[in-house]
Amino acid sequence: MTELLYQTDSYIREFSARITGVDAEQGGVYLDRTAFYPGGGGQPNDAGWLTVGEQRYVVTKVVKGGLHILDGNGLPIIGETAQGVLDWERRYRLMRTHTAMHILCGVVWRDYGASVTGGNMEPLQGRMDFEFERLQKDLVSEIEASINAEVEAARDVRVKILPREEAFLIPDLIRTKINLLPEGIQEVRTVEIIGLDLQADGGTHVANTREVGRIRIADYKSKGGINKRIYVELEPEL
Repeated sequence: MTELLYQTDSYIREFSARITGVDAEQGGVYLDRTAFYPGGGGQPNDAGWLTVGEQRYVVTKVVKGGLHILDGNGLPIIGETAQGVLDWERRYRLMRTHTAMHILCGVVWRDYGASVTGGNMEPLQGRMDFEFERLQKDLVSEIEASINAEVEAARDVRVKILPREEAFLIPDLIRTKINLLPEGIQEVRTVEIIGLDLQADGGTHVANTREVGRIRIADYKSKGGINKRIYVELEPEL
C-alpha cells in the first residue's frame, strides 16, 4: 500500500520515497509513499518530477493505486530511492479552486438546500451543477456575494479521517445526489470549512478560506430540468 501524504498534509511539496514496483507497459513506477494526488472528485491529478540518482523524470500522470507515469529515459528499478517534487504552482491553484468549490457548495446547501449533481475543475476555474428550479441573475449575484463573504470570514479548513460508521453519523455528509463512496471503504476522509461546510472528500485544500481569494461567478446556464450549472473563476495571484 502507498502512504498517501497529501491526505493529511496538502502543503507537502517535496518528499522521499522507495520504488516498490515498475510497470514497463504503462511506463510508470509505484512508490511506498507519495504527495502526488491521483485525481478524483473532479480534481485533476498532480504533476511534477521524480529524481532517481542522476536521472530526472517528469511525472505526467498519477493513477489511483499509486502508479506514477513517467516521461524520461528508461525506468528506475525496484528498491531505488526517488525524490519527488510537485509542480507547486499548479497544485496550489488546484487547492484554492477545490476549496472555492466547497465554499460554493456549502453556501448553496445552507441558503437554498440545493444538492450537487456534478462538478469539475481545472486550476483557477471550475463548474458545479445544482438542483435549482430556476437560476436568475439576481440570485447568482446573491450567491457570489455570499461566497466571497465566506472567503473574507477567514474560516479554517480541517481534515479528518474517520471510521466509516462514525463518519456516516454526520448529517448531510454526502452532498452529491448519488453516494459515490464504495461499500468496501472502511475509513472516510472529511473536509470541514469550520462553521460552513462538512463533506466527505478525498482532494487537496488550502488551510483557510482567505487563501482562496476572490471568487467570480463567470457564467451560469440550465442543463435541463432542474439541473443548473454555475461556473467560477479565481484570480491568478492573491
